[in-house]
Amino acid sequence: MTTVHAVVPDGIDDPARPSGGNTYDRRVLDGLRVAGWTVHEHPVAGHWPRPDSTALAGLAAVVSEIPTDAVLLVDGLVASCSADVFVEEARRPRLVVLVHLPLEVADPAAAPEEGRVLRSAAAVLATSDWTRRRLTDTYALADDRVHVAHPGVDAAPLAPGTPPGSSLLCVGAVSPLKGQTDLADALGRVADLPWHCVLAGALDVDPDCVADVRGRLASADVSQRVSLVGPLGRHALQRAYAAADLVVVPSRAETYGMVVTEALARGLPVVATCVGGIPEALGANGADVPGLLVAADGTEPLAAALRQWLADADLRSRLRSRAAARRATLSPWSRTVADVARVLERVSRD
Repeated sequence: MTTVHAVVPDGIDDPARPSGGNTYDRRVLDGLRVAGWTVHEHPVAGHWPRPDSTALAGLAAVVSEIPTDAVLLVDGLVASCSADVFVEEARRPRLVVLVHLPLEVADPAAAPEEGRVLRSAAAVLATSDWTRRRLTDTYALADDRVHVAHPGVDAAPLAPGTPPGSSLLCVGAVSPLKGQTDLADALGRVADLPWHCVLAGALDVDPDCVADVRGRLASADVSQRVSLVGPLGRHALQRAYAAADLVVVPSRAETYGMVVTEALARGLPVVATCVGGIPEALGANGADVPGLLVAADGTEPLAAALRQWLADADLRSRLRSRAAARRATLSPWSRTVADVARVLERVSRD
């Protein structure tokens, strides 16, 4: 069987709401089509993962129309908060849940519902080894039911960089989980050094967090050195990467960190918090790490890493060389698609 029904949030292609999860879903579904699969997409409206009764009713109506024994791939943002829909239906279509971020990481209260859904699925797809371990440990899932399909990355030209390394870039919706408040404080602590930072990401996900970031920058008197540019389209984001010297990922939770590999694809070193799957994306298994990993326990570690980068030309040179070397080892999206397809084929046969 090479037919799959896919339930995704209805904002998957909204340029005002770019996210790693939306990008992953789109690249996988389009890649399956290129590989010869018949893909039926079912976008569902709602504020996922906090849907109201109307959204859940709409989702239930969509799922009820999926043919019996069809392979049903559902974005975890939708599936993991909809146990009453999917647990009841799981034995009719062949349910595969694609987990980008376990809900219990962002909202521990969601764990019981998420666990019910994942235990009822024929298979679970995770986007990193860290996520796989988290899911099997948290929900006692059998090892052979949870599979990994790492995000791919497109080849990109090397960013030229500048000798002082003073152009910093942070990509991600401004929100507590992405850690821009910590970055704002850290930038205040290196105000004595030359730098400029671009924060590229949605500003409407958490307006209170955006106001907090702006307030912290103003208190540190560095507002004029930080540009909050909102979400960037593909070409504008490419230009932002090309103009950067260093990518900063201050996340408090991250299952993989596609921004990390997008930076490395351009030979850009990364300063990032050591959370979730970020070390995995960075390639931190050996000695030649193409960046600096810091503890996600406040401002000091992040500020110290930024100071190291900005003040040490030899360090910048070493990290740039390591990033260029890591660039050659990154996997394309075709590998991701093949990994997902193998799981879907297995489920269709079982």
